[in-house]
Amino acid sequence: MMAACGSFFSRIINRTTTPSSVLKFVRPYTVGEVNEEFSVRLLDGENKGTCLFVLNKPQTKNAISVSFVDKLEECLHTVRHNNEIRTLILKSNVPRTFCAGADLKERLKMKESEVAPKVARMRSVVTALSELPVAVIAAMDGLAYGGGLEIALACDIRIAANDAKMGLVETRLAIIPGGGGTQRLPRLVGIGKAKELIFTAKVLTGAEAFDIGLVEHAVEQNDEGNAAFLKSLEIAKEIGTKSPISIASAKHAIHFGMQADIATGLKVEEACYSQTLKTEDRIEGLKAFAEKRAPVYKGR
Repeated sequence: MMAACGSFFSRIINRTTTPSSVLKFVRPYTVGEVNEEFSVRLLDGENKGTCLFVLNKPQTKNAISVSFVDKLEECLHTVRHNNEIRTLILKSNVPRTFCAGADLKERLKMKESEVAPKVARMRSVVTALSELPVAVIAAMDGLAYGGGLEIALACDIRIAANDAKMGLVETRLAIIPGGGGTQRLPRLVGIGKAKELIFTAKVLTGAEAFDIGLVEHAVEQNDEGNAAFLKSLEIAKEIGTKSPISIASAKHAIHFGMQADIATGLKVEEACYSQTLKTEDRIEGLKAFAEKRAPVYKGR
């Protein structure tokens, strides 16, 4: 257990600034500026340290296509290799839409033998999203169906507009959730409620999702249609003032501890805690406290 946490910690400490070959598709972001279907943007100024994965394909309501998965995988690569990124936010520029789920028109053109490998790859990328060493927030300002909700389930924090619609609706199509929904949903809302939602393909509002613990915040939508995104930015700013090592270590302890019995989980916590004692950030935190100033954490 200690070795596993030590290996994870080593990867966090050794995150390096993304080389130019990876950053070539990453640009600064201004609201309303992005025209690409799926893009990665780094924020600056007061939002420095926040990275966006922006969905912008209105004709399909951001449906999950092969190109979608390709771009999301590129985004994960960027985040893993850039030690300046503290938080990743997934957001949509399409009004009243987060992600409609699988691109069914693309799926119809596939041979039966092609479907399972494509779904397996999507599942693998979504799992990689859940395992990023930074906080990941889903800003759900609109509908999230099927695979779109499964992507949100893989995030650490979900923020939804009160009137956003969401549900794992795959049983309507005689299939089941294939991107981790059958596993992540019951861990959030309980087994019985998850079965009810999946069996009935029920669609919830953001407010209803908040009531059962499916999302962490449900916010009143604004005239611009980006209330969930603005709340996500607010949370990202708070996270950005903390040590990236402590955030990554806490995420690792929670993620893997929840998959084990509590005795094993406590050992995971102990192993992760012991690793944080060796960092420059911990010393900086103590110095800042003694000097009555805000700490400046560097992830070392």
